This record gives sequence, C-alpha cells and structure tokens, in this order.
Amino acid sequence: QVQLVESGGGLVQPGGSLRLSCAASGFIFSISAMAWYRQQPGKQRELVAGITRSSNTNYADFVKGRFTISRDNAKRMVYLQMNSLKPEDTAVYYCNFKSAIGTDYWGQGTQVTVSP
Repeated sequence: QVQLVESGGGLVQPGGSLRLSCAASGFIFSISAMAWYRQQPGKQRELVAGITRSSNTNYADFVKGRFTISRDNAKRMVYLQMNSLKPEDTAVYYCNFKSAIGTDYWGQGTQVTVSP
C-alpha cells in the first residue's frame, strides 16, 4: 500500500532554514509526480511545491525564491528545502502523491513552527 512518511519539521527562528523529507513506498516512485502541501490552523490545505517525474518544479508564489523541492528516485525520497522562513510559514506540511486514477495520498504531516 502507498505510504508517505514525512520528517524534518521543528521549531526555527525567523530567517532560519529547515529541510523536510518524505519517504515514499508502495508505488512506482520514479514515474510519479510528487508535491508538498501545508495546512495552517483554520485554513484549507494549500499547495506549496510540486515536482514532476522529470524533476520539473512549480511553486506557490508565497514560497518562490525561498523553498526548493527536489527528489532522489534511487532513495524514493522527496525533499523540501525551506530557507528564509517566516512566521507565516508555520503550518503542518504534508507530502502528497496523486495516483493515475486521481486518488490523493498523504503522509501524517510534520509540524513546522517559525517563531522567535
């Protein structure tokens, strides 16, 4: 079965950096697009960044120039490097895989808190 396991969240000061990791299993990772989403308290989950099977990337405007998504097909991992973090980046971050038939799979999420 599909499993996505995120790690790397934590508490960081404004301007700091974190690297989130997502370990994927249960599907053909190398041909799959992957994404990171986030959900802030009281808000809907929103797309942060996506990466295609050929490593083309796209970013939400609010993270462009600060966050970088990448993947390692050999390790079945997807990463989110987050730099210049702001308090408004505080959220639970989720790894996402959408199957060929449109089913969304999510990890358990990892909390990122940006605070002095």
